[in-house]
Parts: sequence; C-alpha cells; structure tokens
Amino acid sequence: MLASGLLLVALLACLTVLVLMSAWRQRKVWGKLPPGPTPLPFIGNYLQLNTEQMYNSLMKISERYGPVFTVHLGPRRIVVLCGHEAVKEALVDQAEEFSGRGEQATFDRLFKGYGVVFSSWERAKQLRRFSITTLRDFGVGKRGIEERIQEEAGFLVEALRGTRGAFIDPTYFLSRTVSNVISSIVFGDRFDYEDKEFLSLLRMMLGVFRFTATSTGQLYDMFYSVMNYLPGPQQQAFKDLKGLEDFVTKKVEQDQHTLDPNSPRHFIDSFLIRMKEEGNNPNTEFHWKNLVLTTLNIFFAGTETVSTTMRFALLLLMKHPDVEAKVHEEIDRVIGKNRQAKFEDRVKMPYTDAVIHEIQRYADTVPMSVAHRVIKDTKFRDFLLPKGTEVYPMLGSVLRDPKFFSNPQEFKPQHFLDEKGQFKKSDAFMPFSIGKRNCFGEGLARMELFLFLTTIMQNFRFKSSQSPRDIDVSPKYVGFITIPRTYTMSFQPR
Repeated sequence: MLASGLLLVALLACLTVLVLMSAWRQRKVWGKLPPGPTPLPFIGNYLQLNTEQMYNSLMKISERYGPVFTVHLGPRRIVVLCGHEAVKEALVDQAEEFSGRGEQATFDRLFKGYGVVFSSWERAKQLRRFSITTLRDFGVGKRGIEERIQEEAGFLVEALRGTRGAFIDPTYFLSRTVSNVISSIVFGDRFDYEDKEFLSLLRMMLGVFRFTATSTGQLYDMFYSVMNYLPGPQQQAFKDLKGLEDFVTKKVEQDQHTLDPNSPRHFIDSFLIRMKEEGNNPNTEFHWKNLVLTTLNIFFAGTETVSTTMRFALLLLMKHPDVEAKVHEEIDRVIGKNRQAKFEDRVKMPYTDAVIHEIQRYADTVPMSVAHRVIKDTKFRDFLLPKGTEVYPMLGSVLRDPKFFSNPQEFKPQHFLDEKGQFKKSDAFMPFSIGKRNCFGEGLARMELFLFLTTIMQNFRFKSSQSPRDIDVSPKYVGFITIPRTYTMSFQPR
C-alpha cells in the first residue's frame, strides 16, 4: 500500500515537472514573438480594435509597436507585418518559411484546408503547380485568352449601349463580363448575361465577398467557434458558399460523363484526367474534393477581384474627369475609335498604364492579404516565430508606403510616371501579393483590366449624378477585402 502510494506521488511529481518544463519552454518560445498589446483571455485585443475599420486599427497599433508586432484577434495570435521592407523580407527573402496558409474563417468553414488557395504544404504546391500549367494550356498569358477577353468586352459594350444613357448601377454589368472570361477557362463556356442561374451565382459571390469586409465578418473571423452556432449573416454567407460549391459539383458531374481523356475542353477536364492518371496513388492530392474546391477557388477569385477593381476604376474616373480626359486622348491617339484594343497597345500608352496601376494601388482590394502561416520555427529579424504562427502581410501598408509613393492617400497617376511622362515601375506595387503564395492569376487580371477599361472608354464617356467634388470614393467596407460604395452612372456614347 505504502509502495503504491509512493509510486503515485512520484508519478504526480514527474507529471508536474513535465508540465512546468513544457510551460516554461512555451513561455520562452512565445516570449520571443514581436511586441504587441497585452491580450485578455479569449477576447484577445478585441477592445483595442474597431471591427468596422480593422485595417486602420492594426495600422494604429503599428504606430506604437513598430512594423512587426503581435496582436490577438480573439483567441488567434497573429504577427502583423507593415511596410514594404517587412513584407518583402518575409514573403520573398524567407518565402519558404512563410508559405503556409493561415485562417480565413468564412472560407475555411467550407474549404477546411482543401483547394489551391486555402491549402498548405505539399497539397498547396501540387495544386498550384497544376493550376498554373493548366491555365496556360487554355490560353492564359497567350493570344487565345486575349481574343476571349476582347470578345467579352464586345458583349459588355453592347449591353452598356442598351442602357441608352440611363443611370445604372454597373456592378453586375462588370461582374458578368469578368466572370465569363474565367468561366470559359474552368467550365469551357460563357453564360448568357440574362441567365438566372448565372445571376444567382454572381449574387452569392458578391454576398460572401461583402460579408468578409463587414464588421460582423471581422467578428466572425475572431470568434467563429461560437458564432458558428448563432444566427446572423455568417449563416447566409455559408449558405451562399454551399450554393457555389453545389453548382461546381453539378458541373463536374456533368463533365465526368462527357470526358474525352484525349481532348480536354477546360480546367475541370484536365483535373479529371489527372485524377485518373493518379488513381493508384493512395496519397494523391488529385481527388474529387480538391477538384471541386480548386475550381471554386479559381471561379470565385477570377470573378470578384477584377470586377471589384473595375467598380473602383469607374468611380475614380468620374471623381477625376481630368484623368478620364487624358486617358480618352491617349486611347484616341494610339488605338483610335474603330479597332479593338490589344494588350500590346499598353507599351505605347504609359498614362493609361499608370492610371490602371494607380487604381489598383488606391483601391487596395485585399488590404491584409490572405493570412500566411510559418511552416517551421522561423527566425525573423530579432524574433522567433514558432511553427504554425499566423502572419498578416499588410499589403495596404505597402501600397501606401510613403517611401515609395509621395502622396499615398491621394489618387495620383503620377505615382507611376517619370519626369518624361513614361511609365515607371514601383517595387511597392504588390496588389497581387508576392512570393510563393502570390495570386497566380495576376497576368490574366492585368490583361483584363487593360482591355476592359480601354474598350469601355473607347466607346463611352462617364457621367455621374453628382458633381465630381461630391463623389465619395472612400470604401464602403474595409475588412478581409475592400468594397467600394454603391453608385449609379450613365455611359454616354462617344
């Protein structure tokens, strides 16, 4: 009896020592994280944050703690990187270490680490490599996709002419057009502009996008473990995501029955063929779930990011009619009024190129980037980031870095022009992020923005119901993404 009692005491003593040693080691490791405000249990630094202005809240904290600091978004511990130097150092100089994917609760509820955007490790590498190669196979970056964009730009011009100069909200005119380009790649066909299912898909995508930018969306990102079980707009956002997943699943099932392994028609076909090739590999990443969710990733991202930027573009050009007039002059001089714009025209149109870059910089569509995660214990500057630490590279702080942009809060195409009026690159221009997890659709997005905007402006002048000085170009929401205000405008034939 005495022996067993002594044994129990010894075991308890050993366990106590082990727990204390573990706690000491963890404290020692976490003690090397960057400085930041002291968190409260569970709610973290919530009381120091404005969920309606999350980006501004984090930038205010950086004024006290520097360009690299730690913040607690609810129970989540995040290392925040501000400014070009810190972001480049992490995502380029230590690209491999920072290549993991952090959380984005709205999307993670559906994706759960699958699909090309929200996965990590070997899964992310394989899906990314395959996606880039396959998009190239279907013309991205080549003349084939340029012709497809030109064709869709023609449909857009006809739709805008049909408004006969009436004041309209351009949101769905733009999203239908942009979405049809990526749809032709992933699904093999475009949608009719009046297709009810198509319009429903666009509404669901915009609804999810808007939710991630709202105050409630920021709260959900912090406290999703509780809010998953509560009523609220987060339930509608998840319902919309499920609706999008169901649509893609239906398309995949249809394509499976008509697949010709010798003649892939689109992205889904190519993935199905790869699935068959790796059918005997028990560790393959080419399976049904990754097919559906990677297709949804590309369809969603290829629709909303460019169309949101285009909405900002039209609003900014109405706010700055002098800029609109200069772009019109350059279009008339280089392209003329009778031929289609080509992507190669861009090199002869430095002012238009600068305007598009400044629109992207000013719009700052994904201000906090998609969260990263370090994949191993990582020394960064004088800090130690333990494996699994989430990281926010604040892209907005790079796009507004005063070391690179003389008046970062102003819309000035001169930010991208030299003294001779020629286009000037900037190392701080990274709206698509940089490094191993940058947006691999960057080339397609650049081509779309140039061809769509020049084609619209070749055919129309813009008119607002307000005077330029009364137009509010500040965003409606700034959260995971930036959403412009709703507005109406008239497209007047030139």
